[in-house]
Amino acid sequence: MARILVIEDEKMARYTVHQILDRAGHEIEEAENGAIGLDRLEAAAFDLVITDIFMPVMEGIETIQEIKRRHPDQKILAMSGGGRTQEIGVLRAAQAFGAVQHIAKPFSEDQLLVMVEASLAG
Repeated sequence: MARILVIEDEKMARYTVHQILDRAGHEIEEAENGAIGLDRLEAAAFDLVITDIFMPVMEGIETIQEIKRRHPDQKILAMSGGGRTQEIGVLRAAQAFGAVQHIAKPFSEDQLLVMVEASLAG
């Protein structure tokens, strides 16, 4: 399966995504913000990066832009909460900056796995 880096500041959300992907057979590494995620990406190769959008230290859009600058072919799945996120279209903006797919929280296990497979294929 795939090596996936999950960048998410909320510990419980990070744990949940990790567990879902681990059960599906993927190898997971975690980072609690974009800066740490970039460090992890420099240290190892990943088939996919899943990043939250609203985070402290380095927000998701900035993280996506920097990943694409350093690794133009890196596949990225953007995720963020509904509500205000959907109202301002930030997940669509994430795709404009280089994410291959986006998913709004909350999502089901099946929805996440479908989006991960679509991102890996994309």
